Order: sequence, then C-alpha cells, then structure tokens
Amino acid sequence: MTSPSHVVVDPSVLYVGTPAFLIATENPDGSPNLAPASSYWALGKTLVLGIELDGQTASNLLVRPDLTVNFPSGPLWQAVVRLSGLTGRDPVPEAKRARYRFEPDKFGAAGLTPQPSDLVEPPRVHECALQFEARVARATPGLDGGYLIVEAQVLRVHAWPAILDPTGVHIDPNAWNPLVYAFRHFYERGTEVGWLASSPTAPHPPVVD
Repeated sequence: MTSPSHVVVDPSVLYVGTPAFLIATENPDGSPNLAPASSYWALGKTLVLGIELDGQTASNLLVRPDLTVNFPSGPLWQAVVRLSGLTGRDPVPEAKRARYRFEPDKFGAAGLTPQPSDLVEPPRVHECALQFEARVARATPGLDGGYLIVEAQVLRVHAWPAILDPTGVHIDPNAWNPLVYAFRHFYERGTEVGWLASSPTAPHPPVVD
C-alpha cells in the first residue's frame, strides 16, 4: 500500500501522547503544592521532567528538592483539568493572570486526597494507582528560559496491588491504564499490539513477521 504524501504543518503544541502526571512539592510554609504536568520521560531510576519556571512547583523544587510524581488513570481526567487553571504562586505571575487563579489548597480544589510519603515531605495522591517518591538531582534552565529540565532520582515506588503482575514485583501493563495527554486531549490507553523481548511480564518473546 502506498503511503499518503505528507504535508508541512505548524501545530501549536507537540504533545504527541505522553502520560499526564501530578507533581506534589512542598511550599515554604510546609503546605503541599500540587500541579499537573505531562513533559516526562524515564531512564532507569531517573525521571526527567519539564516544569514551567514561573510556577510554584519550580520555585519549590529549587529550594526543597523532594517531590512525588503521581500518575492518574482515565477516570481522574477531571481532577487534572480542575488543577490546570490553578497556581500556588501569590501573586499570580503576570503572564498567567489571564488563565490562572491563586489556590492555596490544590488537593481540595481538585477533589483529591493527600497521602503521607515514606521518604520525602510532599504527600502522594491517594487516588493515583502509581506513585513515585523522588528527589531532584539536577535542575537545568531550558533553552528559552521559560522552563526547567528537572532530573530526579526515584527513591520509592508505590502501586495498587491490582496493577501488579502475579509476582507482585512488576507493573502489569495490561492492568495499568494511564491517562494519556495528546495535543491537549486526554485518552485512556488503547489495545495492546505487541511488546519488546525485554518485557518482564510478556508470556513469550514477540512474534515479528
């Protein structure tokens, strides 16, 4: 089959499909801040997160490096949207005033429950089936000065038993359904189509024609 010709486009965002996550940090007064984000990748035990520089999350992490990264599933998309117009910065930065309002209680505003962490000060999000406790190892300014590239080491992983494979060690990808953010829309993960030979949970090596 002949592939269709490509055309040149200029989309306003390049989020082709990444997991949405909720990042909790500690405010100067010890209260938690909670913010949605979707710039994420992981290698080994290191997370790399893109964080807007003018938000409270970045301000907190530059002084208090502990954080939790909490991954919502599909039914929590409305909580993510409730958080998307809130900021913990007071006063609200001028560039955010058209779209954001100050909210000191982000958990309450989103209808979510803070859950104590084991190794870091910021709480986890109880409703999220998969949670990471982490600590910033390095924060690097982005090229345009509007964001931070945050590298964080995962210290502990928490998961609901329902999303684990029978060994209780690995996340079962058939049981875990993350909320995916693509071009400003939210999706639940679709049907499995294959896996890598390195998968610790697959029933057999992949069959590739």
